[in-house]
Amino acid sequence: MLRIKKNDTVVVLTGKDKGKKGVVIDISLKKGKVKVRGVAIVTRHVKAKKQGDVSAIKKEEGYIDCSNVMPVCPKTGEPTRVNFINSKDNRKVRASNTSKESF
Repeated sequence: MLRIKKNDTVVVLTGKDKGKKGVVIDISLKKGKVKVRGVAIVTRHVKAKKQGDVSAIKKEEGYIDCSNVMPVCPKTGEPTRVNFINSKDNRKVRASNTSKESF
């Protein structure tokens, strides 16, 4: 089970965007990478494919490794590790390691 999911708030641990917080936009399970809003901005040169299209230079988020981000605890607002606990209805849910609150 993956510890980071789409729409989680995460903080970047390493790299040029170290310390930035953002929301997970996309996850690539095969590569083990995530795309975070406002982090790892890359420049893409888009070529016009059809007549009438406009070529442009676009800035968009790139993928960063899953190990370089850590989820933010909903209670404390600090980065935390994730544990799995059994809920009252016997389901496996993600929980903050520090505050024991489920996400």
